[in-house]
Amino acid sequence: MAKTGAAKKAGKKKVAKKKAVKKKIEGGCLCGAVRYACQQAPVDIGYCHCRMCQRASGAPVVAWAEFRLKAFSYTQGATRTFQSSTDAQREFCGDCGSQLVFRYTGSRYVGINIGTLDDPGQVTPRWHIWTESQLEWFEVDDSLPRCKQDS
Repeated sequence: MAKTGAAKKAGKKKVAKKKAVKKKIEGGCLCGAVRYACQQAPVDIGYCHCRMCQRASGAPVVAWAEFRLKAFSYTQGATRTFQSSTDAQREFCGDCGSQLVFRYTGSRYVGINIGTLDDPGQVTPRWHIWTESQLEWFEVDDSLPRCKQDS
């Protein structure tokens, strides 16, 4: 997950146009115990191919939407937290295990797993990061900018 501005760091290729996004974006976990809302559009959206995201999700890549922390809030339930590295944590539903949020310690931003949005189609990824960890058999056929690491 990028700290911010990963699209700029990923290269100088043309970045996909932003879709018009609803002002309030909502989502939650698989079982419905945890819900959240974002009061502003995301500031960045992209795919992360890092090994931590792969292991945490059980998938070859995770799509994240990054929001300003002040615009994000949990509206129902409580999450459990896993300190996935010395400077980042992941928040998930303690009942169903859905990974909802990624946060860097002290950051003004929060990354939300796009798959947990009520309408994941309302946001469109614009870059790929940590492609040095992309699984060899996982082909991605798009023209989005790529970055071998986070920056």
